[in-house]
Amino acid sequence: MAIIGVLLLAVVILAGVGVTLVPVILQQLNELANILPSWIDSGLQQLEAFQNWAATQQLPVNLRGLALQLLERLSNQFQSFTGRILGFAFDTIGVVVNILIAAVLTIYLILNGENLWNGIYQWFPEHIGTKVRQLLREDFQNYFIGQATLGAILAVLVTLAFVALRIPLALLFGIAIGFFSLFPFGTGIGIAIVSLLVALENFWLGVEVLGVAVALDQINSNIVAPRILGNLTGLNPVWVVISLLIGAKLGGVLGLLIAIPIASFIKDIADSWRAGELTQKIIPHEDGVKVTPMEINQENYISKS
Repeated sequence: MAIIGVLLLAVVILAGVGVTLVPVILQQLNELANILPSWIDSGLQQLEAFQNWAATQQLPVNLRGLALQLLERLSNQFQSFTGRILGFAFDTIGVVVNILIAAVLTIYLILNGENLWNGIYQWFPEHIGTKVRQLLREDFQNYFIGQATLGAILAVLVTLAFVALRIPLALLFGIAIGFFSLFPFGTGIGIAIVSLLVALENFWLGVEVLGVAVALDQINSNIVAPRILGNLTGLNPVWVVISLLIGAKLGGVLGLLIAIPIASFIKDIADSWRAGELTQKIIPHEDGVKVTPMEINQENYISKS
């Protein structure tokens, strides 16, 4: 009953979000595809005005040709990408099948996942299997739940700020930045893309978007994130970058997503091994309780004292 209740609640929440947000997002995405050519023309006009100002100041600047090629390529790629997204949005059969498969697999994993993991961990010694299971669960669970929570918070904050500033397509841009934040180092890419698109229509408005989004991201990363996640991975930033590079090289997008929790798990296992937690065999005590030799020594020391 608990599993069915949680599953139904998740379906209701996802359905509510889909009914309220997805049509608005698709509408704004289509609107962006339609107004993007006019934004590109506006950007070219602003660039030409800057070029004229640079000429009057005798500055050796000639960006029009390069910018024109970049903007045309951006427009073509974005319109093509938008068309594919809209086409996939109406491909309901595949979506329904994937949802049903995911739901069935989720139910089976909830009902039988414990036995599955028990069968895997029984190949390890008991004291090692227990520790590995605990660390693996904590590292992956904390990372993905934390990333999803921070991404949702950032999306809400940015969307509200864009609405207050009357930024066009505020909901689409806010959710896009929140989505990019789910990926390591993706927040900066999302903010840069949104700021560039807005700057095509109005340069100073794009600068304002950039400043507001970066400020909110810093607040989310430095104030909200520590309170929600605490010390999430304990990894040195250098190891974070190395793990992301290796993960992207070996597994692409999937490797990029799981690189940090796997690296954190490896670090935790190394710390546990160095502390002697993986070398302590669990042995039966006099009263039948399984304890480690360290605990027996501590007990003997206390009794002698």
